[in-house]
Amino acid sequence: MRNMLTFRYALLWLACLACAPMADSASALTAEVAKKCNALLDQAFPPLVIGNPAAGRKGTAKARQDFYRQCIANGGKMPAK
Repeated sequence: MRNMLTFRYALLWLACLACAPMADSASALTAEVAKKCNALLDQAFPPLVIGNPAAGRKGTAKARQDFYRQCIANGGKMPAK
């Protein structure tokens, strides 16, 4: 019984060890890129201003998410429209 339990733990450890390099291959989101994308997001979709009906969110939540994801994928560089 003890040998079977040791074998399972060893197998689990080897599986984790095999998956570890895969986690490092993805590019990490840096703080600079996130801040730049948030600033670009606020320019493209201005935030709601209480008391000013002319100012407010334009577009849907999905459009905002798509814009942010595209900005992150481009490294904080968005094409001019």
